[in-house]
Amino acid sequence: MSAFCPASEVILRHTDEFTERRVLFAGDLQDELASQFEAQDVRVHCSQYHHWRQIHRVLGDNTQFGLLPQPELVNGCDTLIYYWPKSKQEAQFQLSSLLSQLPVGSEMFIVGENRSGVRSAETLLSDFGGIAKIDSARRCSLYHFRLDHQAQFNLAEWWDEYQIEDTTVKTLPGVFSRDDLDLGSKLLLSVLDTAKGKVLDVGCGAGVLSAVLAKLAPEIELTLSDVSASAIESSKATLEANGLKGNVIASDVFSDVEGRFDLIISNPPFHDGMQTSLTAAEALIRGATKHLQLGGRLIIVANAFLPYPDILDATFGSHEVLAHTGRFKVYQAIHARPTYAPKGKKHKNKR
Repeated sequence: MSAFCPASEVILRHTDEFTERRVLFAGDLQDELASQFEAQDVRVHCSQYHHWRQIHRVLGDNTQFGLLPQPELVNGCDTLIYYWPKSKQEAQFQLSSLLSQLPVGSEMFIVGENRSGVRSAETLLSDFGGIAKIDSARRCSLYHFRLDHQAQFNLAEWWDEYQIEDTTVKTLPGVFSRDDLDLGSKLLLSVLDTAKGKVLDVGCGAGVLSAVLAKLAPEIELTLSDVSASAIESSKATLEANGLKGNVIASDVFSDVEGRFDLIISNPPFHDGMQTSLTAAEALIRGATKHLQLGGRLIIVANAFLPYPDILDATFGSHEVLAHTGRFKVYQAIHARPTYAPKGKKHKNKR
C-alpha cells in the first residue's frame, strides 16, 4: 500500500520534471512527499498544523505554518506544486495570494482529486496565464500553468461575518461553517450551560462555541485550539469582535495544549481533506482525561452513526447523551476517580 495520497502519486509520475527547479509546495497537503522530494530547493507552506509538524521534522525552517506564505518563503521559488483543497473558495483564496507573490514566468502544477472540483482551476487561472491538463490518473487530475500576469491580493476583502443572536462570527475561506452555523454546533450550543473555571475548545473553527459560552459566563478562562490557520485567525477575530478574551493556539488535538481544564468542548472533524478520518476525534476522547480536572467534563457533538460511545465508555467508564436529533448526538463524559465493579458485574453506561 502506498504511503502517498493519490494526488502525490500523480506528481511522482513527473519527478524528472522538477530536479533542477526551486519548488514551493502549498495547498491541502495530505502526506510527507514534500520532505522526500528531489529538487534543487524545496520549501513548504502548510495551512494545517498537523501537516507542518510532520514535514518540519525533516525540512526545518524551509517549512512554514500560517494563513498565507511569507515573502521570505516564496522568494527564489520558480515552481509551485499546489494541492487542490475540497473548498473552491479556499483554493481561490490561497492561489490569489500565491499569484500575487510568485514572479511572472513561474510555473505551477495544480493537482487534486476529481471529486474535489480541481477542474475549476481551468477557469480560476485562465486570466493570469495558460493552463492545460497534462495528466489524469488515480481519479486525480494534474494541470500545468504558467504565470503571465500577477494578481492583486488584499486580505481584508476575504473576510466574512454573520450573527448568532448577539454574537458576531468572523470567518475566512476554508473555515468550517464559514457562512452559517452548522446544525451540529447548534445542537451543542442548545445544551451548553454556564461554565466555570478553565474551558478548552478543541477544533474551535471560527470560535463560535467559545464566544457564545463566554457571553453566558464572562468569568471563564478560555483556550481555543485548531489545526487550521484560517480557523485560528478567524477565532482571534471573533473574540476581538465581541470584546472577549481567550488564548488561541495551533495544536494537533492536544499536542500543544498545557494544563488541565474544567470543561472541554468540541465539534470534532471526521475528515482530513477529502478522506474520512476519525483519528482526531479518537485522540480527543482518549486524551481528554489527561487534560481534565477530576470532575471535569468532555462535551462533544458528532454524527449519530459515528462509533464514539464505545470509545467514551472505554476511556471514561460511562457517558450520557445530552441531546440528539436524527442526525446528531451530543455526548457528555465526566472524568471521575476510577471505580471498580465487583467481579462478574459491569458498570452501567448511560445512553
